[in-house]
Amino acid sequence: MWDEEDGFYYDVLRLPDGSATRLKVRSMVGLLPLCAATVTEKWQRERIPRAMAQLQRRLNRIPELAETMHPTGPGHLGVADRGIIALVNPERLRRILAKMLDENEFMGPCGIRSLSKFHQRNPFVFHVNGRQYRVDYLPAESNTGMFGGNSNWRGPVWMPVNALIIRALLNFYLYYGDNFTIECPTGSGKRMNLYEVAKEIADRLARIFLRDESGRRPVYGGTEKFQTDPHWRDYILFYEYFHGDNGAGLGASHQTGWTGLVAKTIQLFGLLDARRALEGGKQAAFDRGPRRN
Repeated sequence: MWDEEDGFYYDVLRLPDGSATRLKVRSMVGLLPLCAATVTEKWQRERIPRAMAQLQRRLNRIPELAETMHPTGPGHLGVADRGIIALVNPERLRRILAKMLDENEFMGPCGIRSLSKFHQRNPFVFHVNGRQYRVDYLPAESNTGMFGGNSNWRGPVWMPVNALIIRALLNFYLYYGDNFTIECPTGSGKRMNLYEVAKEIADRLARIFLRDESGRRPVYGGTEKFQTDPHWRDYILFYEYFHGDNGAGLGASHQTGWTGLVAKTIQLFGLLDARRALEGGKQAAFDRGPRRN
């Protein structure tokens, strides 16, 4: 549920008496709505006119939802006549990004945290039926037995959701181009377009596995065997999730299935030509030949 005062999405808890209350936890829950975004090229809309018309009719039947979504349709085309279908409108997108790119909230040195660091000093406390429930910022392992105790979505960096966020930002970039910029990191005074923001996040994810100026890899934290032993130091483990403040690997050490996405982000930004993407769409973005006039 969108909270206009905070500029963020929160879960809503409905109680047995029919009342409802917002659980004001700044978590990945509030970032995921921006991932519901895709662009439509002019040629795609021309191939399926009936489907596009049906989509518009559906939106017309739910005006209360359509009002909060990104404007779409013939009167709302972006760069290169692209359309967009997105859950968040431009104002909400900007307000969500302001929190997501704040290094005192979601933006960590090694990616987007699953819970805002705001809760380190401001834990969320909720009372129901005489019991207290509490959510703290926990950048490493969980302090509860939830999910078996070997998992934690209250602060660490998770590769799958970071990849979804990168994908969404690139889709918004294809629509807006350089017409939409945002301060990144928040408060830095440095403005970026959404391609540059996506790349900044990808670079921070890659930083987990790269040696720093002292020759140490964040992924191995204080494990000296993996940091210094020549028989181990160059063999990279794909941990399940990563410390929200320093990038140390946590959880299962063999979660290649989704943490291996970091290799795809490195490949993506190694091949992707942002200017070509704006001019010719997603397929043209990876064409390494000469540009056509």
